Amino acid sequence: MRLSFHILRAHIGPFFFALFTIMFIFLLQFLMKFADDLVGKGLSWWIIGELMALSLAWMVVLAVPMAVLVSTLMAFGNLSAQNEITAMKATGMSLYRMMLPVVLASTALTYLLIQFNNSVLPEANHRVKVLMVDIRRIKPTLTIVPGLFSQDIQGYSILARKTYEHSNDLEGITIYDYTDPARNVVVTAEHGTVSFTPDYRKLIMDLYAGEIHQIGTMDRSAYRKMRFTKHRIIMDAEEFDFERSNENAISRGDREMSAQMMEAIVDSLERSIATTRDEVFSTRFDRNAIEPVRRIPIPHAQQESTHFQQQALFLALSRARQTLNQIDNQIMLEKYNHDQIDQYLVEIHKKYSIPIACLVFVFIGAPLGVMARRGTFGVAASLSFGFFLLYWASLIGGEKLADRGIIAPWVGMWSANIVLSILGIFLTLRMGRETITINWLALRRFVPRSFRSPEPADGTAAGGAE
Repeated sequence: MRLSFHILRAHIGPFFFALFTIMFIFLLQFLMKFADDLVGKGLSWWIIGELMALSLAWMVVLAVPMAVLVSTLMAFGNLSAQNEITAMKATGMSLYRMMLPVVLASTALTYLLIQFNNSVLPEANHRVKVLMVDIRRIKPTLTIVPGLFSQDIQGYSILARKTYEHSNDLEGITIYDYTDPARNVVVTAEHGTVSFTPDYRKLIMDLYAGEIHQIGTMDRSAYRKMRFTKHRIIMDAEEFDFERSNENAISRGDREMSAQMMEAIVDSLERSIATTRDEVFSTRFDRNAIEPVRRIPIPHAQQESTHFQQQALFLALSRARQTLNQIDNQIMLEKYNHDQIDQYLVEIHKKYSIPIACLVFVFIGAPLGVMARRGTFGVAASLSFGFFLLYWASLIGGEKLADRGIIAPWVGMWSANIVLSILGIFLTLRMGRETITINWLALRRFVPRSFRSPEPADGTAAGGAE
C-alpha cells in the first residue's frame, strides 16, 4: 500500500505542472485568437476575466489527458532512472502491479471528466457564446471622419468638416435627425464638442452658433427655422456600452448541450425520419385533384376527344409534378436530419472518448517512461508530442469525416483511442515480461553536432541510459 501511495505521489507534482503549463499555452492561443474582438471595446477587466474563466472549461477537457500522459512519462521515467523500478521488481512487484494505482486514479479522473463534460462544459460554452455575442455587438467608438457622414448613432447622420485629433472639438457641423417620423430636422453649427455620459448610454453634443431647420414629412408648409447661440443634443448611444443578453434568447449548439439533451434530440430526429419515409413510400392521392378528371364527360366527336384527352393529360402531369416535388422535399428533409444526427452523435461520442484517453495514455506513458529511464519534462514532452499529434489529428479528422457522413460517428471519435489502446497494451505486455531501454546513443546520430551535449571522458553519452 505504501508503494502504491509512493507511485501516486510521484505523479501528482508532474501532473499539475503539466496541466498548468498546457493550459497556459491554450490561454495564450485564446488571447491571440480573440484579441481583435476584445481590444478597443472599452471592456472592463471583470468582463475579460469572466470570459477567460469560462473558456478555461474547454481547456481543462483538452489539457487533462495531455497532462496524464506527461505525468505518467515523467513519474515512471524518474522511478526508472533512480532504479526504484528495479528495486520494486526485486521484491516481486510486477509492472502491472505498479500501474494499478495509476490506472485506478485515471479511472476516477475519467469519471470526473465525463461528469464535467455533461454538466459544467455545456453551460460554460453557452455563456461564452452569449458573452461573445454581447462583446461583438459593442461599437468600439464614434468615428467621425472630416467631410463624411457618420451613421454610428441610430436615427442620426452627423457631418463634421473639420476635426481635431487630440480633442473632441468639431467645426462645420451638420446633423440630420430622423428620430421623429412626423418631421425632418437639420441642425447646423459653426463648431461644437462631443462627449459620452459616464455609462456610455448617451452621446452629448454641445453646439455653438447655429441654426435648426424643421419641416413636416407630410405637410411641407409646416417649416420652422430657429437660430441659437448654444444648443445641446442628447442622443441614445446604448450600443457603445456593454449590455448582457438573456441567455435563453440565444439557441444552444451541439457543444452547449449535455449528452442526455443531444440523445433526446437524436431520438426525435429519428422519429421524424421514420415519419418522412412513411409519407414517401405510402400512396396518398388527393381526391380533390383526381375529381376533375372523373368529371370529364365521354367525348363523342374526334375533336372533342382530343381536347378532353389534352385536359386529362395536363391534370395528370400537374399532379405528377406536385407529387415529385413533395417526394424531393421529403428526401432533402431526411438528408438534413441525417446530417444533424451525425453531428449530434459526434459530440456525444466526443464527450466520452476524450475522458477515456486519460486511461489510454496511462498504458502508453508507463512503459515508455520505464524505457526512457529519464524523468525530465523535456524528455516527457518530446515523447508525448508524437502521440499528441497522432491523437488530435485522428480526432479532428474523424470529426470532419463523421460530420460529412463519410464514416460512422463512433469510428471517427474512437479510432484514435482504439489504435493507441492496442499500442499501449502491447508495450505494457512487452515491458511486463522484460526490461527494455531506449538507446539514446543511437538517437544521437540523428541530432546535428551543434545541438549535441558534450560527451564525458569515458566516452558514454551524458545522461545516457544505464
